[in-house]
Amino acid sequence: MNIPPEPTKPGQESVWDYPRPAIAEPNTRHLQIIHKGVEIASTRTGFRTLETSHPPTYYFPPEDVTWTHLSANPKRSLCEWKGQARYLDATIDGDSLEAAAWTYPEPTKSFAMIRNHVAFYPEPFDQCLVDGETVTPQPGGFYGGWITSHVAGPFKGIPGSRFW
Repeated sequence: MNIPPEPTKPGQESVWDYPRPAIAEPNTRHLQIIHKGVEIASTRTGFRTLETSHPPTYYFPPEDVTWTHLSANPKRSLCEWKGQARYLDATIDGDSLEAAAWTYPEPTKSFAMIRNHVAFYPEPFDQCLVDGETVTPQPGGFYGGWITSHVAGPFKGIPGSRFW
């Protein structure tokens, strides 16, 4: 890494203290996805994945997601830690958000707990909230991390971070 980690403030975690390989751990924060005034998902459970240099990615339990707004997308990707992801489109009040969420129907053994949970990219939605705080999307377009005041960077995805 060419850029030093930012100093942490009280109540913050440094993404540079997160492990590699990635891990999943239970979530205890209130998470919400809202678009066009419609709540798509809300939970106080589920999981967050943590990986060095990345802000947390949150996985909502299937029962806390409004599935009528989601549909299958043919896009697939492969995570070296979690396995093959399948993507979901979101349609809310006539607004179509392509590949705005993803799930792991058959995750690797280490990530079995996130099976069929749904993660959302924060960028296309009007609001993604953690305990009422609006999330900033992880830079770079590909990553789905949620940046809040609870995490210190710098974060993978900024210019020059390709090989972090």
